[in-house]
Amino acid sequence: MRIEIIRHGRTMLQEEHRYVGRTDDPLSPAGAHELEAASHIPTHVYVTSLQRTRQTAELIFPGACLVEVSGLEEMDFGTAEGRTHQEMMEQDADYRAWVENGCVGRCPGGESRDEFSARVCDAFTRLVHEAQSQDMDVLTIVAHGGTIMAVMDCFGIPRREFFSWQTKHGCGLMLDDSAWEREHTLRLISETDHRRKDSQQ
Repeated sequence: MRIEIIRHGRTMLQEEHRYVGRTDDPLSPAGAHELEAASHIPTHVYVTSLQRTRQTAELIFPGACLVEVSGLEEMDFGTAEGRTHQEMMEQDADYRAWVENGCVGRCPGGESRDEFSARVCDAFTRLVHEAQSQDMDVLTIVAHGGTIMAVMDCFGIPRREFFSWQTKHGCGLMLDDSAWEREHTLRLISETDHRRKDSQQ
């Protein structure tokens, strides 16, 4: 089975370089416009509870049945939600300490990276097992940038550092699960891009 995991399109708050985790921010007009329908539409596409993933899936995979999966939502950024990095650095000592520690501990008022990764990888593992039991050819997921980083940090081959798995909005990763049962790993096949050609950069 192949697995494609895609980052949702841009939102207004993200265009303003603000933290968007659990905030249910919709796609911006520009973010929606730059997405392009795929040439192949799967029967089912799995999304999170946040509307930006559902809106993205509707634009890239029109007509697909969208299935909401709990646990794959973006990290909860706590007091940083809706604010910029610069604002937080100037106003919040706890945030500065979190950043200086490599964003590894608990984000003030939100989740730690370990808590976030455990939540995401547990939900992802359940979804993969379900898809395998149904003999799916391709498991298609539209989620969040942090979700992709957590999944790839846990399971991705080649092994890379957490933040090196950052993915652009509207883009994703195609993965091979042939070693999943034996090693619980996913091999990177290729990067995917669901943006209009004039939006790719």
